[in-house]
Amino acid sequence: MKNRKLGGLLILVMGLMLILAACGGGKKNVAIGPPASETNNVSKLILKAYDIGDDDYKAFQEGFGDAADGVQDGNIDVSIGILGLPAGSIESLQASAGDVKMLSLSDEAIKYIEENSGYKRLTIPKDTYDFMTEDVETVTAYAILVGNTDTIDDQLGYELAKSMVENASENTHAQAKQMTLENALRGLEGLKIHPGAKRYYEEMGLTVDAEVADLTADEGSRKSEFILGTGSQGGTYYPLGGEMASLWNKYIDGVNVTNTETGASVENLASIRDGLMDVGMTVHVPALLAQNGEGEFAGSEVPNAAFIGHIYPEVVQIVTREKTKINTFGDLK
Repeated sequence: MKNRKLGGLLILVMGLMLILAACGGGKKNVAIGPPASETNNVSKLILKAYDIGDDDYKAFQEGFGDAADGVQDGNIDVSIGILGLPAGSIESLQASAGDVKMLSLSDEAIKYIEENSGYKRLTIPKDTYDFMTEDVETVTAYAILVGNTDTIDDQLGYELAKSMVENASENTHAQAKQMTLENALRGLEGLKIHPGAKRYYEEMGLTVDAEVADLTADEGSRKSEFILGTGSQGGTYYPLGGEMASLWNKYIDGVNVTNTETGASVENLASIRDGLMDVGMTVHVPALLAQNGEGEFAGSEVPNAAFIGHIYPEVVQIVTREKTKINTFGDLK
């Protein structure tokens, strides 16, 4: 009888262990962005700021669109995204789920992030989204466009920059309003600028204090088909980049730019380095690392990517749902 009871107890314990394993042992499911993306990099920086190790959570390496679907379905507890303000994907998530919550970063975490990256503190006002009841503290960087100096010649760089500014009013994406002459050089600090872009901005009266990139691209041998690297369809880059490409195709003679879905910043920079892409959208922080061969690009720098123009401020936005009972990022530990 005693052995029979012990056997039953053992089976019960094993069953509980299997259930815990299937549920991740109580770990929270966190979407940290696709591999080789700046979202993935900054997510790991945030987790490190909170001293949250790999064993403290279950990582989902999804683009923000898929991650938002996971949050809605309850399969993902927290999703980290680098998006414009306001982000349509977050508004859509709230419309579907009805109980979205945005998490603030602590002062200590923000200080750590600022000391270890190019990101800076930003307050998201409480009236940014209907579901917000208080301001949210986070960090931000700049989304920029970079061009491949092996395929984007001087005149084409000029035309790309010109179109970004002068045709932005025809771009219906919410973030297009950020592509103004006043904002055009945001994110340039420390980067090399494409000579064609520099020429346009100086003609418009801006002072460009940056090293000029060397070009191997020549207008006489310019190709007609170009690839623009953006991001995932659920994020900001892909739809915004699609409209940018359409306007380039409309206003730049003999040029056809195809908008391509990618893993965003890091993948775009690597693709430019490898000659697989002509222009790419990226956060300025990894662009600087790529140019200098640091961080993700240690030993594999990207010498042929040059700044063409600012696109919009990139804001780290961390969302969950009320039903998760997660109130701070530190609750993941």
